[in-house]
Amino acid sequence: MQKLNLTQTLTQKLSPQQIQFIKLLQVPTMELASRIEEELEANPVLEEGREEDDQEENNAGDDTSSDIDDKEDFDDDFDDIGDPVEEINLEEYISNDDISGYKMYGDGPTAEDDKEIPIPMMSSLTDALMAQLGYLNLSEKETAIGEQIIGSIDNDGYVRRDLEAMVNDLAFLQNVETSEEELEQVLKRIQTFEPPGIAARDLQECLYLQLQKRDKKEPLVVVAIKVVMLCFEEFKKKHYIKIQKKLNITEEQLRGAVNIIIKLNPKPGGYTNTFVKSQFLTPDFLLKEVHGKLEVALNSKNAPELKISRSYADMLDTYDKSNKKDKKIKQTVSFVKQKLDAAKWFIDAIKQRQETLLKTMRSIVNYQSEFFFTGDESKLKPMILKDIANEINMDISTVSRVANSKSIQTDFGLFPLKFFFSESISTDSGEDVSSKEVKYILKNIIEEEDKRKPLSDDKLEKMLNDKGYNIARRTVAKYREQLNIPVARLRKEI
Repeated sequence: MQKLNLTQTLTQKLSPQQIQFIKLLQVPTMELASRIEEELEANPVLEEGREEDDQEENNAGDDTSSDIDDKEDFDDDFDDIGDPVEEINLEEYISNDDISGYKMYGDGPTAEDDKEIPIPMMSSLTDALMAQLGYLNLSEKETAIGEQIIGSIDNDGYVRRDLEAMVNDLAFLQNVETSEEELEQVLKRIQTFEPPGIAARDLQECLYLQLQKRDKKEPLVVVAIKVVMLCFEEFKKKHYIKIQKKLNITEEQLRGAVNIIIKLNPKPGGYTNTFVKSQFLTPDFLLKEVHGKLEVALNSKNAPELKISRSYADMLDTYDKSNKKDKKIKQTVSFVKQKLDAAKWFIDAIKQRQETLLKTMRSIVNYQSEFFFTGDESKLKPMILKDIANEINMDISTVSRVANSKSIQTDFGLFPLKFFFSESISTDSGEDVSSKEVKYILKNIIEEEDKRKPLSDDKLEKMLNDKGYNIARRTVAKYREQLNIPVARLRKEI
């Protein structure tokens, strides 16, 4: 037996406009430019430029035309635009060359635009190694083995695949019968290639290969080779006293050998002579101190000038006054109306994005004004997303999207917005200070320590407590790791 039930539920759904705004809000400046280009290509109704420029052209071209540049007219589907016009041929209207609806900002491509930027020739590490392999007088079988080995080299320049597995690969995939001994012989020859240390199977072998290419007449190079081959475990743990006793060398000799080793390249695969394209970080905000006041401005790429094509607006008005019963005209009107709505939504989302970005950034600048005036990290106040959200009356998720992947250019450098958010730590006086301040002081203490006897986390905790910061040892260790500072044992120097 069927039963009818009546239930009441409360759900929350986002409109397409809200979803579009959220997506635009969280993208950084460079991605925004690409997003706008995509929208301009997809929607012919959308154009670059100011709406005021359209108005000036219309007023100069026709003194008797009515005011059709009012924004409210777009919301009324252009019902009250202009005087009645005569019915025109649809095909003749669309083929008119004077219509600029499909044109973008400017007068079209120029001779300079047609020129292609030359792309530099780039060769990969594999290409370079293959070229060096060709200089060896190898047999067909040895060449196949060499190509297999080079193909097994990872991005760091190491051969991490077992020789036995490569023997099986050659047998099953290339029908080449070989042995680990033959593979080892070809591998030794590849290890003489440039860059030094290439095709090593572990870090110890990588360092040894690089030292083998040094001048062995230098006594310190010989000592460095002994350290790497005979005392590598002690070297990794920085047990320098054990190394001195085991090799029977002086502290001065050990210091010179260690200086040679630490200058070697642990990742030879990252070394190439190819063209590397530089990547520049584009700030989303610009901050300047003008007459004792902090002024925040958006990067110009964050504030594009977009408008709705006047040609399509006039086209919709003409269609609206034509024969409503024609199926093709109805489809055309529906298409143009849809594109007009999409263009208006996109322009509104861009404007709302600009307002939200500025409102949030100004609140952050006011909150951290002491830092922006001085550039001193110790002046940073503890600040979380909720603090800014409460101040600007917005949701925490909105502030999080603004802070994500955004940066600001100041007089003291370029900073990501996440840099200004930090936890609070209490002091002996009962005040709350930013964890950024504690990290700054912790970093200074470690930089000034005696590298022969680096400070342990327990000693660092005691020193910070003496300065009035109530902090535990595990918190000291966490902050030290966030600063990419190793433990005391690994900071030890001779």
